[in-house]
Amino acid sequence: MTEVLGDFIRALRAADVRVSTSESIDAGNVVDLVGFGSREVLRDGLSHVLAKSEDEKQAFRETFDKFFAFDQFKSREQGEAEERDEESDGEGEEGGDPSGQQGQSGGMPGPGGGGREGEPAGDAASLQDLVAMLESGDQAALQMALAEAARQAQLNRIRLFTQRGMYVRRMMEIMGLNGLQDEIERREGEGNQAGADGLRGLRDQLRADVRDYVEKQLEIFTANSGRQLREEVLSQVRLGNIDARDMKIMRELVAKMAKRLVALHSRRRKVDRRGHLDVRRTIRANVEFDGLMFHTIWKQKKIDRPKVMAICDVSGSVAQVARFLLMFLYSMQEVLPRVRSFAFSGQLGETTKMFESERKIEEAITKALREHGGGSTDYGQAFLDLERLALDDIDHRTTVLILGDARSNYGDPRGDILKKIHARARRVIWLNPEPRSMWNSGDSEMRRLQPYCDTAKTCASLKDLERVVSELLRHAA
Repeated sequence: MTEVLGDFIRALRAADVRVSTSESIDAGNVVDLVGFGSREVLRDGLSHVLAKSEDEKQAFRETFDKFFAFDQFKSREQGEAEERDEESDGEGEEGGDPSGQQGQSGGMPGPGGGGREGEPAGDAASLQDLVAMLESGDQAALQMALAEAARQAQLNRIRLFTQRGMYVRRMMEIMGLNGLQDEIERREGEGNQAGADGLRGLRDQLRADVRDYVEKQLEIFTANSGRQLREEVLSQVRLGNIDARDMKIMRELVAKMAKRLVALHSRRRKVDRRGHLDVRRTIRANVEFDGLMFHTIWKQKKIDRPKVMAICDVSGSVAQVARFLLMFLYSMQEVLPRVRSFAFSGQLGETTKMFESERKIEEAITKALREHGGGSTDYGQAFLDLERLALDDIDHRTTVLILGDARSNYGDPRGDILKKIHARARRVIWLNPEPRSMWNSGDSEMRRLQPYCDTAKTCASLKDLERVVSELLRHAA
């Protein structure tokens, strides 16, 4: 049961259903409680502990139906049902033999010696079982044999379409392919050509069934592998090089990253609110009780949600990075509720109210880029405007995020104003989308502005943005 449940959870994760370790333990408790007797009860029970959102519930139902679909040989059995019935009616006692063999093999996990590992699959007993199952059309026994062969072949590790043939061959050998071929040759040698041809046809049909089974398992265990690979690539590509057709995936990826960070840092705040046991003070407080811990004293550390000011250069290729930084910040209102955003190319303007009034973050970002982008980049004017609009609001709890390439068209970048901001703020972080080797080249003013920043780093991809935001939350004490 544990192995089946583990494979099912692996299939759920492949279908983009997030399952934690604690939820896996809960699922094991559900299986112990309800068992595998009722498909509907098992599905409903596991759904309650493994699927959270509506999207996950839909993915759960689809994965459950595929994973627990034991109909691999149904079509062949249905097609031969009438023929078997006619033969059993016409042959009398001879029709009872296959059914007896069917009942015997139906109680076995597979042709590999009853599922005992290490026993050769092609011995005489297992060969007789396989031939009996094929010729009688015993669907239940064949399905059990197929599942056992998949387990021994470790089919749950399949990841690539090119591995399909390898697993088909491996499973056929476990089920007794070599012995089956020997039996065909033996019948031909005895002159039983009809029996040999019939068994050869059943062998080919078995191979087709195994191939179908492998392809279904490939689909189950690699349901979103292509998308996951695409997301992993896009998360590391420079944001300025993102194609328009990938924007939808990028927005979903930002939401997924933000949700992960919110969950992570929400747990941190819960632990910090509770505090850690102060052993020394607890022992001192309980001396009068002969050391019995009637009173526990906890070390508590006040966690203050940071005030964040994001100043974004939205000119040229920097605008794409600014788009995703703002999307990140405003997707994390639960842990970053006090975000003020400013955008500039020439003159700087505050865009905070756009995100308060607009229904969708994407619409607010598009509006901010349209109103404040497109001008000639002037960092000096931008810092002058920031001094006028928000300098008095910057204090020791404020983290200032500046996103830009520091290219000011050879104008004065007004480092003196940034020096004032640095003196007031808790931290000043500069995120530059250009590689460090290009800093200070041409009209870049990083050399004059970097001394007034606590941190200056390259930030050109979603992975970079995720690290920056995670670090911002980690130091939010």
